Order: sequence, then structure tokens, then C-alpha cells
Amino acid sequence: MVDNRYATALVIGSVLSLLAAVYLSVAVGTQNWYQYSSPAGVHESTNATALRDDLINGEFNEKTSSETLYLLNGTLGLWWRCILVPSPSHWFKEPDLWRCQFLLPLVSLALVFLSSLVGVCACLCRSFKPTVVVGVMHLLAALCSLGCVCCFRAGVDLLHKYAVPPKEVESSMGWSLYLALISFPLQMMAAALFLWAACSHRKNYTRMVAYRVA
Repeated sequence: MVDNRYATALVIGSVLSLLAAVYLSVAVGTQNWYQYSSPAGVHESTNATALRDDLINGEFNEKTSSETLYLLNGTLGLWWRCILVPSPSHWFKEPDLWRCQFLLPLVSLALVFLSSLVGVCACLCRSFKPTVVVGVMHLLAALCSLGCVCCFRAGVDLLHKYAVPPKEVESSMGWSLYLALISFPLQMMAAALFLWAACSHRKNYTRMVAYRVA
């Protein structure tokens, strides 16, 4: 028999885990992690078509790609870059798969998925012990989410040192990065609830057994 407090903690933890997984999934699938905005004068004076053709047809060059990203109001994603070319107007996506940072959120989502399977098995077996494993998995998932955000920000700082953005170009964090950042505390709260429920239930169960034996 599970106390109502522990059942409530499990339900709230599951909801928080679901929200974190949704936010992180949306963040991974979108490119608005970091965005650049150049003034109208700079943007209009830039030969966007020439930059686009050089980027598509020429060999990949980190500096050239970054300068194009700055001047054409581009957005930097976790594993791609999107550049807005005004004439003709379309998005050019440049895969950036060589960066291993995109593996961290995938590991985080995998841990959440595995923890949900462990939770389902625990419910079927009517056992409360696997809840500790669920809590530990959510803790590791939260660390992976935080590590992903930290690695991305460190990568952006290194990029700006290698290819310095023009002074007139403004840069800011995008909403995708904020979604990934929000998933970290949600996963931490879910992990805390699962671990608290498991540890508290175990202590109460041990006391009840000791009382019955006595």
C-alpha cells in the first residue's frame, strides 16, 4: 500500500519529467539556440547571393561560414546553422554534425525514456524499489541537459573568439536555448521527488516491519 504523499510525489514527478522531455525535444529539433541581427544598412549592402553561392559551392570554411551567419541574420542551432538569404528568400541549412554536443540531449532523452520503462515495470510488479533507479536516471538526464547548454555556450564563445562578429551585429540567446535550459530544473525536481518518495517509503516500511517484529 502506497501512502498518498508518495503517490502524489510520483504523479508530480512524472508530469515534470514529461514537460522536461517535451521542452528538450523541441529545443533539439529547432535552430533558434543563438541568433544574430544586423542593421538594415549592413544587411542591404551585403551581397547575399554571392555569399550564399560561395557557401554552398565552395569548400566549408569555419570563418567564412561564421561571417555569413553574422551578416545575413542567421541563427545557430545545436547541430545546424540557418542563414536567411533575402533574394531569393529561403533558409539554407548547413549541417553541423561534427559537433558532439548534440549527443548530450539525446542521452538525456534516452535516460528519461528508460526511466519511464522502469517505472512501468515497477507498477506492474507492484514494487517501490525501482523508484530509486528512476530518480537516479532523471538526475543523470538533468546533468546531461545542463552539460549540453554549457557546451553550446562554450562553443559560441570559442566561435566568437575565432571569428569576431562585427560591432554593428547584435547577438542574443534564442528561445530554443531557453527551452533546453528550463528542462534542467524540471528534471532535477522530478529526480528529487522520485528519490524522496523512494527513500521515505523505504524508511517507513522498515519502521513498520520493526514495529511488527517487536
